[in-house]
Amino acid sequence: MTPKQLFQGVLRLLRRSLQLRAVAATVGFSAVALVLLGGFLSYSIGNGLFNTRLNQILGESERALVEVQNTFSATTVSDEITLQRLVNTVVPNIETTGTSDNRKVALLRSPGQVTSVVLQSPISADLDTGLFSDKLRSQVRASSGKLSYQSVTLTGPNGATSPGIVVGAPVSIPVAGAYELYLVFNLSSEQQTLDFVQATLVVGGLVTIFIIATISWFVTRRIVRPVQEIARVAQEISGGDLELRLNEKGEDAIAQLAHSFNDMTGALRSQIAKLERVSKMQQRFVSDVSHELRTPLTTIKLAGDFIFNQRDSLDGAAKRSAELMHEHIERFQNLLNSLLEISRYDAGAVTLDLEQHDLNGIVGTAIASIEPLAMSKGSKIEIELPHGPVEAEVDALRIEQILRNLLSNAVKHGAGKPILVCVGANDQAVAVSVTDYGVGMTRAQVDRVFDRFWRADESRTAEGTGGLGLSISLEDANLHNGWLQVWAKPNEGASFRLTLPRVHNQNFTQSPLPLPPKTRPASLAAAMSESATSTKVANSTKPATPTNPVNSTNPDESGEKDA
Repeated sequence: MTPKQLFQGVLRLLRRSLQLRAVAATVGFSAVALVLLGGFLSYSIGNGLFNTRLNQILGESERALVEVQNTFSATTVSDEITLQRLVNTVVPNIETTGTSDNRKVALLRSPGQVTSVVLQSPISADLDTGLFSDKLRSQVRASSGKLSYQSVTLTGPNGATSPGIVVGAPVSIPVAGAYELYLVFNLSSEQQTLDFVQATLVVGGLVTIFIIATISWFVTRRIVRPVQEIARVAQEISGGDLELRLNEKGEDAIAQLAHSFNDMTGALRSQIAKLERVSKMQQRFVSDVSHELRTPLTTIKLAGDFIFNQRDSLDGAAKRSAELMHEHIERFQNLLNSLLEISRYDAGAVTLDLEQHDLNGIVGTAIASIEPLAMSKGSKIEIELPHGPVEAEVDALRIEQILRNLLSNAVKHGAGKPILVCVGANDQAVAVSVTDYGVGMTRAQVDRVFDRFWRADESRTAEGTGGLGLSISLEDANLHNGWLQVWAKPNEGASFRLTLPRVHNQNFTQSPLPLPPKTRPASLAAAMSESATSTKVANSTKPATPTNPVNSTNPDESGEKDA
């Protein structure tokens, strides 16, 4: 597992677990607080140890300086050999008289002197004079008897390093001139003490974080568990089990939440039961009325057909009345059949007769049944089919019913212009689109086009629109686990696209056909070309006048809807 995958896995786990997020936040903030506190304590302790040891070192150095200077000031020796012997005793004496047994000493001659006596500089064993920087030596020479110090890093025989302090002061030796006394103190014991304190702080911090994580886990668990129980019960209630209730314990906020949840569930169950009763009454009313109307409608239809067949023997007004009666009886019968069909959908009594069919054949059958109507309206139906059969598992009668409805609407609202029918397929789905180039619809009309009994503005077309046809088509598409989508623009037409899975229970994510189609019927393109030519000839005899373009992409004037 790569670090990126591990990070993504941790993020998914945090998103899914409220308790884990609460514990992680508590531990994170606690860790930041402990780091800040530990850093402050470590700095304070280290600074305190250093200052305490520095004061002790400065006190020892001052005593050593006074002792050395008094020794040289009190001597009456003037020969070089005796004076060298006295100087050589200074370093061992200072190394052993201090309270610390880990200091080293060096007595160095100040540069730039001209004297007759030049003494060798005594230096403690294993002391590197490179520790005495030029800056420190210059500061010591200019200090007028005061102590100067500098922090350094000491290197042991085995290469190990440790912190140290170098203290220097000027010393005057009779006859020999000016010298510089340096004392080097090792702070390894103080560093060990600080390391132990820091390690203790780190271990204590880790233990504290573990304790905080454990406590927060148990505390949040008591808070999160009721929330998880509420989520579980809510999920089961959403699945239809309205009898579940939460346990109400105590008087805290969780108990009040459980009480409110139970009250809400009870009210919801009561409201759903009421709506179910109303829905069943409505379904039963529609079904009963539809069945009861069948007998008188059959009688009326027989009488109407008889009168319609004898219309040639009637006068003008009676003949027109017979034709209108026959037309409205047909519409009444279609509406009654639609009511019966929609009541079956509401009752959940519709089942599919699924078989493997070629969608091209179903489309052809639907077009053949609508073609006489299209011819009477002056609309030509053009077809774009893919090469080879388009196989899908569908109920052929219901798909044909959807296509007849879409084609009928296209003919009625196509303003006599050509109608384009396209068939497409991919590995997962098949699709049919029916496009007209007539009056179209606005966005508001598109949003309601699948509503039952919805009727658009009568000024849209003389035929009007409404009824249950598109509602039933949508129910049939949903029953096939498919899509029925619409695109429309005012005065540009409308396009309905039916997309179905190749296998009934197969999921798909994209339709094989664009909406609206990218191509236009050849007859429509020819008609538009002829119209443009006629307009150009007509306008050639008139002066040109500026016009304002119409924005056809206005969302209030065009739209697309998925159903």
